Amino acid sequence: MPQQPPTDRTQPQEAGNARPSATSRTAPNGDLSHGYNPEGARHTDSAVPLHRTEPVVHDYRSEGPAPGRIAFRWAHGSNVAAKNRDPRVQVIQYNEDTFVLRQNVCVHWEAPFTYLLFGNAGALLIDAGATANPRYYPLRETVDALITRWEQARGRTSVPLTVALTSGEDVAQNQGVVQFADRARTTIVPTKLAAMQQHYGFSGNWPSRTARIDLGGRVIDVIPAPGTHRDGVCFYDPYCKMLFTGDLLFPGRINISNDGDFVSSLERLQGFAASHPIKWVMGGHIDMMFVPGKYYPRFATYKPYERVLEMAPTLIDDAVAYAREIRGNEKMLIGSDFVLFNGVSPDQRTKVWPEGVPDIDPPRPF
Repeated sequence: MPQQPPTDRTQPQEAGNARPSATSRTAPNGDLSHGYNPEGARHTDSAVPLHRTEPVVHDYRSEGPAPGRIAFRWAHGSNVAAKNRDPRVQVIQYNEDTFVLRQNVCVHWEAPFTYLLFGNAGALLIDAGATANPRYYPLRETVDALITRWEQARGRTSVPLTVALTSGEDVAQNQGVVQFADRARTTIVPTKLAAMQQHYGFSGNWPSRTARIDLGGRVIDVIPAPGTHRDGVCFYDPYCKMLFTGDLLFPGRINISNDGDFVSSLERLQGFAASHPIKWVMGGHIDMMFVPGKYYPRFATYKPYERVLEMAPTLIDDAVAYAREIRGNEKMLIGSDFVLFNGVSPDQRTKVWPEGVPDIDPPRPF
């Protein structure tokens, strides 16, 4: 029987041949020289809080996107909304400092997404959902619990929160703001157009310049994006390389209010994407099914065949091409991953199927 080569079990030793303990490491897992720490993850040992004497500080600089995953389907509602027993707010932890929240589709049929991002000096909640009453949509309770848990893991207290909207005019994303009105250490970006522009420093140069929200090492870009709403903005996170687009671009029925602004905003995002790496475009809703070009109608509370939330950045180019085609025309245009409505009812139906998009009927759910 062939002999196995000897195994080298030698471990680095400290002075005196004593093995270093887990709590006396001189290089925590934030050390990039360690092969097990992938590019984009420069976290320290906040998951091992033993004997911590000071708050954990993360380095959010990264050449590639921070690791994270959305690994399962979203809760898809019920035929009888009153009998639904899914959580009112579904939460997934994309990574240690990034959370994705979704409102239950049976609480509100648009089932909007909100995003909670953490930095060393603060947290940012992007959008606030479609329901004001915390009994039906406990957004603040959920966010407070996530912040408390994050503070405990990071050895911090009293982390300030900023609540910012992709549109203060969008009733499917602004209703939950009232839940934070009396919250301490909280900044709410104004929902009125002029006040929002002044807050970000956009007054006099809207929509040509960008702004920033500094969370402490994690700096979020704010990009003006009117078109579906007059006050639309997008947010870019250079840590996760995510672009949060709200109602401007998402896998669903996009209702255009001003087609000139819509084209200009998409072209602005296209130019931004040319100079900033983007892993995913993250919108505010999902209407599309997993088959190309098919979508759920308004008021549907049972959506078992939803498309995934995340969109590839190449879809920005597709959206620009489609937006240019539809500009100046009152029509509906169906794409594989979204549908544009320009000057027509969002309930519009069409029998003209676009070239290149396969016409596949999804299976019936019952």
